[in-house]
Amino acid sequence: MAPRLWSCFRHKHAAGCRNVDGGFEEEEEEALAAVEDGPMLVEMFTSQGCATSPAADLVLSRLGRGDFQLPVPVVLLAFHVDYWDYVGWKDPFGSSQWTVRQKAYVEVLGLDTLYTPQIVVQGQAQLTGNDDTALVSAITSAPRFPAPTFQATFSRPTSAFLEVSLNGALMTNVDNYGADVMVALYETGLVTDCPRGENKGRVLSNDYVVRKLEKLCTVTDHPARKKVSGMVCFSLWNTFNSTRCGLAVFVQSKSHQIFGSQSIHLPDDI
Repeated sequence: MAPRLWSCFRHKHAAGCRNVDGGFEEEEEEALAAVEDGPMLVEMFTSQGCATSPAADLVLSRLGRGDFQLPVPVVLLAFHVDYWDYVGWKDPFGSSQWTVRQKAYVEVLGLDTLYTPQIVVQGQAQLTGNDDTALVSAITSAPRFPAPTFQATFSRPTSAFLEVSLNGALMTNVDNYGADVMVALYETGLVTDCPRGENKGRVLSNDYVVRKLEKLCTVTDHPARKKVSGMVCFSLWNTFNSTRCGLAVFVQSKSHQIFGSQSIHLPDDI
């Protein structure tokens, strides 16, 4: 079925990110040995205000449960955009920050429109989120990179904040174009009664919902095994429960290509 029959579309804005060709050197011999262990970063742009997004949200949840028996591990993130909020239902997880991230992909991937549900694999391939066959194909054919080796320590200076200190190696050489090390805090097991809008009367389930995204650092001319350390601080929401949350760390080029990702579990007692 053609993508237009599967998705909600919105015209893109004129502004956006310029596509800067990455500039990642070939991996060192030792790092190459670990390539097979690196997961794929799968990002979904979705909205509770889009009638076709719930089916794609289910695909993402099934992906996380292992229903598709993928030959490669995945790191999953769901970014809820805000541009469908006017339709009648304001997505409680929607953010203009995630819309800006999707706009950047529209630019660098040469697309004509913003739309939901959209999936981006490794920052390099995109497809409609409810086409599970195409999704499996995109994941298995995308380029793989070693997983970073970050160790995390956690602290709660107050009940409203979570501090995460990270130390480890990127396992990918970064050249003089540079790259950002990003840290996402996501939540699973979210259930919402939707009384209005395109999904009126439905109970919506969402997993891997990105609640916060912070930059750990920017690196340039950085060897794969050289250590990186830093701290990010997340402001927390009222219903924060660490047992439903996790961290995703990923290395992102200036053109939003992904060159390594890692999942980190949160301890139950923070």
